[in-house]
Amino acid sequence: MKLFRQLLLAPAVLGLLAPVAATANETTSLNGAAAINDYMQQQEIDELKAWRSEKQVTSVNQFGDVRPTDWAYQALSNLVEKYGCVAGYPNGSFKGGSALTRYEAAALLNACLDRVTEVTDEIKRLMGEFEKELTVLKGRVDGLDAAVGELVATQFSTTTKLTGVATFVLGGVSNTPDFDPPGPVGPQSQGNVTFNYDVRLNLDTSFTGKDLLRTTLRAGNFGNSVFGGAGDPNTLLETAFQEEAGADLLSINRLFYQFPIGENFTATVGAKVRQDDMLAMWPSVYPADSILDLFTYAGARTAYDLNLGAGVGLWYEKDGFSISANYVSAEGSADDSSIGVGEDLTASLQIGYAAKNWGAAFVYSYENAFSYYGDRGLDVNSLGLSGYWQPSQSGWVPSISAGFGYASLDDDQVPADGFDGWSWMVGLQWSDAFMKGNALGMAIGSAGETALGVGTGGVWRDTAGAGDTLAYELWYKFQVTDNISVTPAIFWIQNDSVVGIPNSGDDSVGALVKTTFKF
Repeated sequence: MKLFRQLLLAPAVLGLLAPVAATANETTSLNGAAAINDYMQQQEIDELKAWRSEKQVTSVNQFGDVRPTDWAYQALSNLVEKYGCVAGYPNGSFKGGSALTRYEAAALLNACLDRVTEVTDEIKRLMGEFEKELTVLKGRVDGLDAAVGELVATQFSTTTKLTGVATFVLGGVSNTPDFDPPGPVGPQSQGNVTFNYDVRLNLDTSFTGKDLLRTTLRAGNFGNSVFGGAGDPNTLLETAFQEEAGADLLSINRLFYQFPIGENFTATVGAKVRQDDMLAMWPSVYPADSILDLFTYAGARTAYDLNLGAGVGLWYEKDGFSISANYVSAEGSADDSSIGVGEDLTASLQIGYAAKNWGAAFVYSYENAFSYYGDRGLDVNSLGLSGYWQPSQSGWVPSISAGFGYASLDDDQVPADGFDGWSWMVGLQWSDAFMKGNALGMAIGSAGETALGVGTGGVWRDTAGAGDTLAYELWYKFQVTDNISVTPAIFWIQNDSVVGIPNSGDDSVGALVKTTFKF
């Protein structure tokens, strides 16, 4: 019987093996019906694998009935495109709304686990290959964690940021005789060459993330130097402004609080605040760390007198347009500490607009100042119009800042009665000049019959008879590092008339090297 069954099955075996060209040895290895059944099942599996390889779904978009708006679209996309463990039906559909049997769920889960296991094994292999590099990175991360923990543990405040600027200036100015002029300015001992410093420490505190409490500590020794400006305000350097506390004495230079009111208003109140701290915009991009102080007033040296003292201000700003109003009362001179609110004041109103690369502003200021002769109650009305433009990218085209100011003095007790002062300036700056990070700048403006308000030394300087004099400066800043810069500079002041020195209208020529450290 067994032999008879083998004879009956022999033709079928030969028919199955014909398509695959089986050899005689392979045929004789088929032992009975069980072997034949196994072989047939294997053939079906191979054919199924070949079909699946041809019809492999590699993108969720191959399913005709799956839409991006379906709630499980992203999950299905990951299973198909990332792991390749989901296949649809032969007609190209997924039938996501159909019920899933427990056997189908088990098959799907098994296929996905196999793929995840493959990915995991690959990751393990990569981790083993880059084990040394991963160890180094882990050590670095641990070091950073320790450093951050130490920084947090030793910081003095979680709401306050400390920044500082230290400046060295080595240089000299011609036409600077020693003298002791009358009036409140005091003696001026000017040598030909001086080496001075200025240090400012800013403590910025925020309690809500939108407000600002600023405390600035400042010290220096420019007061009696050639660049101190007590006898000649024109040679005063931007970095040389001195408090009345004296040389080498640390004092409070700023103390004010600024906070928003609604979306468009910002209020400022301070026991020691400067005029420009309460302006929504500053109408000049000529750098504040330039050389001569007279070029830091946007051309309107009386309207923008930068008065410093007790003050309050409010500005409105929306879509680049702004209105600023503020009031500052200066503290007075060293021998009159009783001056308070209501004397030596500056009240300003500015209307401005700032676009992406240009801006302009008009300002009116009223001053009740004191003169060089020690008189008080000088009524000064000032106007200023200033603006700037800067290119979108650095190159051969510089940024341009220009401004004009006019002031009218009304007082019967001083020779300057009825004096009309005016001022102007034009400043150019080239960013990335000759080398990325460096800067080149120059400015020209009036230095003659210009009214100086209470913010620039506490005097109204009448240079009647000096004529229309000019001032010019040229500087180049080498950015040595991100925090250190060295700036050589020269300046020239035409017919510079020194206060208290008759017929002192000689040209003043100065040269210096300024080194700035920021931290």
